[in-house]
Amino acid sequence: MDRPVPSLTVSTDQHLTITPVDDSPAGRSRSESFGSPTTPTNSYLTAGVHHVRHYSTASSIGGSTLRPKSSGVFDNLSPEEALKPDLGSEDDFKVDNNPFGFTPGHLNKLLNPKSLAAYQAMGGIFGIEKGLRTDLQSGLSLDETTITSPISFNEAVTSSEDEPKKTSHEKSQPIHVPQPGEGGAFADRLRVFKDNRLPEKRATPLWKLMWTAYKDEILLLLSGAAVISLGLGLYETFRDHPAPKEGEEVDNRGVRGADWIEGVAIMVAIIIVVLVGAINDYQKERQFVKLNKKKDSREVKVVRSGKSLLISVYDLMVGDIVHIEPGDVIPTDGIFVEGHNVKCDESSATGESDMMKKTSGEEVWRHLQNGTANHKTDPFIISGAKVLEGVGTYMTTSVGVNSSFGKIMMALRTETEPTPLQEKLNGLAGMIAKLGGAAAGLLFLVLFIEFLARLPGNTESPAQKASVFTDILITAVTIVVVAIPEGLPLAVTLALAFATTRMLKDNNLVRLLKSCEIMGNATAICSDKTGTLTTNQMTVVAGTIGLGKGFAASPSLQEKLAHQPVTDVVSTFAPAVKELLVKSIALNSTAFEGEENGVKTFIGSKTETAMLIFARDFLAMQPVAEERSNVNITHVFPFDSGRKCMGVVIKTASGYRLFVKGASEIMLRSASHYLADVSSSTEVSAIALSADDVAAVSATINAYAEKSLRTIGMLYKDFPQWPPADAKFTEDDVSAVDFGSILNNCVFIGLVGIQDPLRPGVEVAVAQCQKAGITVRMVTGDNVVTAKSIATDCGIYTEGGVVMEGPEFRQLSQEKMDEILPRLQVLARSSPEDKRILVRRLRDLGETVACTGDGTNDAPALHAADVGFAMGIAGTETAKEAAAIILMDDNFSSIVKATMWGRAVNDAVQKFLQFQLTVNITAVLLAFVSAVSNDQMKSVLTAVQLLWVNLIMDTFAALALATDPPTPEILDRKPTPKKAPLITLRMWKMIIGQAIFQLIVTFTLYFAGERILGYTTQQQRNELDTIVFNTFVWMQIFNEFNNRRLDNKLNIFAGIHRNWFFIGINCIMVGGQVLIVFVGGAAFSITKINGPQWALCLICASVSLPWAVVIRLIPDEAVLAGWNFCLPFVRFIGRIWAFFSRWVLDPIGHMFRNTWRAAKKPFGRSKRKAQRAAEEEEQSVSSASAEKAPTVGMPTAPMPAIIVGDESMNDTPVSPFSKPTDVEQGFSSKP
Repeated sequence: MDRPVPSLTVSTDQHLTITPVDDSPAGRSRSESFGSPTTPTNSYLTAGVHHVRHYSTASSIGGSTLRPKSSGVFDNLSPEEALKPDLGSEDDFKVDNNPFGFTPGHLNKLLNPKSLAAYQAMGGIFGIEKGLRTDLQSGLSLDETTITSPISFNEAVTSSEDEPKKTSHEKSQPIHVPQPGEGGAFADRLRVFKDNRLPEKRATPLWKLMWTAYKDEILLLLSGAAVISLGLGLYETFRDHPAPKEGEEVDNRGVRGADWIEGVAIMVAIIIVVLVGAINDYQKERQFVKLNKKKDSREVKVVRSGKSLLISVYDLMVGDIVHIEPGDVIPTDGIFVEGHNVKCDESSATGESDMMKKTSGEEVWRHLQNGTANHKTDPFIISGAKVLEGVGTYMTTSVGVNSSFGKIMMALRTETEPTPLQEKLNGLAGMIAKLGGAAAGLLFLVLFIEFLARLPGNTESPAQKASVFTDILITAVTIVVVAIPEGLPLAVTLALAFATTRMLKDNNLVRLLKSCEIMGNATAICSDKTGTLTTNQMTVVAGTIGLGKGFAASPSLQEKLAHQPVTDVVSTFAPAVKELLVKSIALNSTAFEGEENGVKTFIGSKTETAMLIFARDFLAMQPVAEERSNVNITHVFPFDSGRKCMGVVIKTASGYRLFVKGASEIMLRSASHYLADVSSSTEVSAIALSADDVAAVSATINAYAEKSLRTIGMLYKDFPQWPPADAKFTEDDVSAVDFGSILNNCVFIGLVGIQDPLRPGVEVAVAQCQKAGITVRMVTGDNVVTAKSIATDCGIYTEGGVVMEGPEFRQLSQEKMDEILPRLQVLARSSPEDKRILVRRLRDLGETVACTGDGTNDAPALHAADVGFAMGIAGTETAKEAAAIILMDDNFSSIVKATMWGRAVNDAVQKFLQFQLTVNITAVLLAFVSAVSNDQMKSVLTAVQLLWVNLIMDTFAALALATDPPTPEILDRKPTPKKAPLITLRMWKMIIGQAIFQLIVTFTLYFAGERILGYTTQQQRNELDTIVFNTFVWMQIFNEFNNRRLDNKLNIFAGIHRNWFFIGINCIMVGGQVLIVFVGGAAFSITKINGPQWALCLICASVSLPWAVVIRLIPDEAVLAGWNFCLPFVRFIGRIWAFFSRWVLDPIGHMFRNTWRAAKKPFGRSKRKAQRAAEEEEQSVSSASAEKAPTVGMPTAPMPAIIVGDESMNDTPVSPFSKPTDVEQGFSSKP
C-alpha cells in the first residue's frame, strides 16, 4: 500500500510548516516529481554516491507548495538546512557504492539535535524503513548478505504504487567494488553503517609508560648523579695512576681500573626499575580493558525474520527492530515504531530531566500530515536513555560511534580516580617519604660537613675529590629512592586487579573498583529472595481456580493441602474456562518463546515462564505468538513493583476485557466477584464474593505461603468501551488511563502457587556471613507468611527476630525504627522505596551496607548502599547501572565470595605495608649509620645494592603479597570498623620486632664481624660487606613469608600451594640474589664468598622465622601497655618533628622545587610540544566523534565517562558498546 507524503514548505521566517498531500491519483502523480526537485541549492556527493538535494524556500516536497500553518512550527530548521552536513562531518555523507537510501550522516541529522524537519525530509518512518531496507514488523532478514539492487535517497523518501513496501534480501553477488569482509552476513550493512562497538582506545605504548615512570624527579636526580659518577669513573680509569706503595692494599673489589662500573650499574638498575614498573602498568591496563569489555557486554531482544531473538548488544545493526521495556538502557539511536505508554529518562544523554513520552513514528507522520506536530511529538529514541515505563519496539538508525551516546563517550574518555584505600595510602606514603627524605637530607648534611672538614689535608686529585662528593650525593639520593614507598599504591592496584579478575570467575563482575575493598568490611546485607536466595527456577505446583477444588503437582503437597492431582482437576474445566485461563496467562505476559542451549523454552520473567509452561502442558495453549496474534491488544499496563501487578486490555466481540495478574492479596482486594461453575458452564460466569468466600481464599493463600509457595492471583474485568467512561487519567499524560482507577470490582479467576526452591548452599552462605559479623536481612515482595517460611529455611530468621511488612515499616518514627533495626530480619511486602529507606537508615547508624536488586525501581536503593549488587540474569539494565557489582549468577553465595575477596584485598595491602615498613626502617638506618661511621663515608649498602632492595620490596613483594587468594578462615573475624587505623597494633608489633632483629644482626656483622670472624685483610673486609648485604636481602626474603599472616596464628605456610605467584616471585628473588653474589662483581660492589660464609648468611637470615613466632606469642595487651607508656615520649618527638618539618623541610623542599622548575624552564616549550603531540596521538581515534557530539540539549557540565573505578558510575548510564569508555589506567606508583 502506498503511503502519502506530506508537503513541506518554509516561510520567510524559516519556520517549517507541513500540510496534507492530495492522495488522489493526480496528487500521487504529482508526488512523483519529488525525484526531480526544483532549484537544488547544493549537491554534497559525487558520482557513484547518492545525491543529497536541498531545497530553497520556494521549492516543495510532494509537488505542491502550501500555505504556512502556525500550528506546524516544531523546530527552527528549513528543509535546506535539515540534512546539511555539520562542519567536519562531511565525510559521514560520503559512502562509496552505497546500496541504502541513506548514509550515516543523514541518520545522524535526526538526533543532532532532535529534528522533525530531518525526519520529514527523509520520508518519515516509512521512508527510513525503505531506505534502510528493513521491515517494521519482521525486522532484518537473517538471510541478508550483500545487496544487489541499490535504493536511492529519492526512491526511499517517496512512494509509488508499483513499488513494494519491503525490499528483498538476496544472497547474490554485489554490483559494487568488493570490500573486506564481504560475503558474510549483513556485509553491506556493516560496511556502510558499522556495528555497535566503539573503537578501542589505543593502549598506552610501553615506551610511554616507561617515560612516565622515569619522569620521577628522584630518578632523574639519581640519573644525573650516575652520569657524573660514570664520567669521573672513566676519567679515573684512563688517567695515569701512581703505583701503589709496597704493602698498600687496594680496595677495588677484584677489578682494577673499573671506577666507571658503578655509574653504569646505577643506570642499568634505573632502567630495570623503570622497565619493571612500566610492564606492571601495561599488564594491569590490559587486565582492566578485559574487565571493562565484560562489564559492557549484555543481551538485547530484537526481531529478525519475524522472530524474537536475544543477541549481543555489540551485534546490533542499523535497521534492527529492538524491543524495549522498563529498566532497559537504550543501546542505539532509533525511531519509535510502536508500543504502549513508553516513557524515557534522557537526562544522561540530553540533560533534560523530564520524563519523555514517545510517540510512534507513524503517529508523528500523521501529525506532520495534519500540521499538528509540536515539541511534544517525539518519535526519537536516544542511546543511553533509560526506559522508565511501557513496552514497545524501535527501529535502529545509528550504532557505535555514529550514535548520540557513542559520540559523547568517545569525547569523554577520562582517567580514573583513586579508591578510598589508595587515598589513605597516598597520605601515609607521603609521610614516610618525608621521614626518608629527612634521613637522607641529614645524612647528606653530616657527610658533606665531614667532607669539607677533610678538604684542607686532602692530597687527592680534584677528580677523586669530586668522585667522593658524587658518592655522597648518590648515597643520599638512593636512600630517598628506597624510603619513598612507591610500591604502596602499586600494591593496591595489583591487589584490586588480581581480585577483580578472580572475582569474575566467582561470578562477581566489579563495575566500581572501590566496591571491592568496601565489601570486605560490610556489616549488613539486604538481600532479595527470588533468584538470590532461591534458584529462580519456578514451577506452578499448586492452584485453585475460582473457589473450586485445588490441584497440586506432588503427592506430598496434595496431602498437606488436601488438593487433587493437576490432571484430575484440570480435566474437569469447561472449554470456556480453559480459554479464559490461557488468555489470562498468554496475553498478560512479556515472555516469549525461544531457545536456550538448543532447547525450546520460554524466555523472560521466571514467574511468567512458569505460568506459560503450566498453560502449555495442562491447558493446551498454542504457541504464544499465535495466541497473541489472534487477539487485538488495545493497551498494556506493565508490571510495577509499587502496585505489584500488571495488566493487558484486549478487544472482544462485545467490548473490551482487562486481564490482571499480581500479588494474590492485592488481587483479592480488587475483586468483587469470583469465577463460578468452572466445570460445566458453556460461558464464563461470575458470582459475588461474600465475606466467607474472601476468608476461604485468604486461607488458601496462607496455606500456600506456609509451604514457601509464591502466590499469584488472576483477575478479569469487562468494559463496554475503552477508555472506560469512569476512568481517571494520569497527571503527566491526559490520554493514559490511571491503572488504579479501574482496578476494582473485578472477577477473581483464581490463584496459583509457584515453587522456587532454595539455592544449594544458601544456608551455609548465610551462616558464614553471620559468623563473619554480617547481619543478613531478607527484603522481598512476598507476603509475610511466605517470607518468614523461606527466611527460616535459609537461616536468616531466628528466634527473637522481627518480621515486618513494608507499609508498616515505612510509617515508623525514626526512634522506633532505630530501636527495631538491630532485630529486623525480614521485610515482607516491601517496595523498592522501603528498601531504600532501610539501606539509608542502616548507613546513618554507621553500618556498611550491601544491597541486592534487580528492578528499575531498585536503583535508588542500590545507589544508596555502600555496595550495590545487581542481578546479572534477572536484573534490568538500570539496576545494573546503579550497582557497583553485578552478580552474574544471581546467587547469594557469590556475595559471600565478594566479601572474602574484599577482605583479601585489604589484607594484601596491610601485608605489603607491614613488609615494606620493616625494610624501610632497616635499610635507611643501616645505610645511615654505616655511612656516618665509615672512614671513607661509604654505606655498607651501595647505591646499586639499595636499588636491588628497592626493586624487591616495591615490585616483587607487591606482586607476591597482593595475590594471596582468600581462605575460608578470612570469615572467622568481624568486619573492620570504618575508622580503624591502617596499621594495626599487631602490625606495629611485627614491624618493630623484625626491624630490631634485622638491625641487631646487620650491625653486629658490620661493627663486630671482623673481630668475631677474625678478618684482617682488605679482601676479607670486602667479603664481610658482601655478607652484610647478602644477609640483609635474605632476611627480607624470609620475612616475606612471615608477612603472609597478619594475625597471631603461627602457620605462615597455610594455603601457600594455591598461590603460584608467591612461589614464582620468591624463586625470582632467590635466583636474582644468588646470581648477584656469584657474578655481580664490581657492578654490585660484590666480592665472592665461600660456602661457610653462605651458611652464615642463611642461618642468620632464617632466624627471622622463629623470631616471628616469638613476636606473635607476645600478648597484644602487653604491647598495648608498652605503647601507652611510650606514648607521651612519642607525642613529644612528633611535635619536634612537626616543627622541624614545617620550618626546615618544607622551606628546603620549596627551594628545591623552585630550582628544579627553573632548571627545566629552557626545555619547557619542547616538552609542552611533545606533550601536545602525544595527546593528539592518544585522541586520534576519538577526535572526529568528539566534534560531532550533540550540542543542543546537552548538559552544561561534562558527563563522566563510564569506567571501572569511576565514582560517578552510579550516576551515568551503562555503556552500550563493546569498548569501555575508558581503559583503566591504574594509579600512579608515586605518592
